[in-house]
Amino acid sequence: MIKIKRIYDPIEKDDGLRILVDRLWPRGVKKDRIDLWLKEIAPSEELRKWFNHDPEKWEEFKKKYFEELNQNPKLSGLLKLVKDGNNVTLLYATTSPYNNAVALKEFLEKRLLNEEEKKNA
Repeated sequence: MIKIKRIYDPIEKDDGLRILVDRLWPRGVKKDRIDLWLKEIAPSEELRKWFNHDPEKWEEFKKKYFEELNQNPKLSGLLKLVKDGNNVTLLYATTSPYNNAVALKEFLEKRLLNEEEKKNA
């Protein structure tokens, strides 16, 4: 199962593997609040700055971010963690509901669904 939550939210038992997916380390956060930091899975600096959590750019941001993810060698490791049955919580810092963790969760779920459909075809 893939969940998303703010890094500042309370840690829960069912969080499973807590993975920070922001490129920048969040202020005031101790390293013991995460299990893994995958900053390389975050949007490029250029894309992050262009988007700036603007709701009007959300769909275009996702399209560009998904293109980046499809070229990202770190993606296979993250997919493996999820496929292995681990509960995974993608952590982010922003207060905006328009953020890369939300987009990444959508991307991962679609990718896993497509793989499952191909396997069952």
